[in-house]
Amino acid sequence: MRLLLVEDDRRIALPTSHALTDAGHEVQWESDGARGLASAQAGGFDALLLDVMLPGLSGFEVARQLRATGAELPIVFLTARGALCDRVEGLDLGGDAYLVKPFELPELLAVLRAIVRRGAAVRSARIEFAGGQGLLDVASRHLLWQGQPVGLTGREYALLEALVLSRERWFTREELLLRVWGPEFAGEMRVVDVYVSYLRRKLAPEAVQSLRGLGYRAP
Repeated sequence: MRLLLVEDDRRIALPTSHALTDAGHEVQWESDGARGLASAQAGGFDALLLDVMLPGLSGFEVARQLRATGAELPIVFLTARGALCDRVEGLDLGGDAYLVKPFELPELLAVLRAIVRRGAAVRSARIEFAGGQGLLDVASRHLLWQGQPVGLTGREYALLEALVLSRERWFTREELLLRVWGPEFAGEMRVVDVYVSYLRRKLAPEAVQSLRGLGYRAP
């Protein structure tokens, strides 16, 4: 694996980097959040190992900005902040795993193997939703509804994929706007509602659920 390690403490970063290299991985080390974010956005990594308390941008903010642009790079938080509220926040921001320092190398290696396998499976998955009425093929970007192919525009597909890949999770308009339209979008937030209506019209009202105060989800 090619790994990006973002850690400001050399006493942790150097032995971790050396141990991962000895285990057969390629490691790039960045010591602050801004450089870590830039490297992650440049791509080419299999996973991001991310401290939380970093100079510049915190690890939580790095994860937030990555996920807002739709990046699917697996994120493993490696941090001394072990409180339940911190673990919940890290996972809610898109972290795939949360290890509290001091951690053991075999555990970290096992976590990396698991999340990379899971990511590969998702990218090739055919995912059912709406009680089996819908089938989304993520690899080919094809959609079947009640066994029949349905054509979607690029934006409709991106919105549906964001919902289906995290089925049962509620997304606010703000989250969907960032994931599907990107941070530079300057239009109205209600565009999310408009595209949800497009999907419901092409599929069925139950294809996308909504609830006041929570947002939208794919069942």
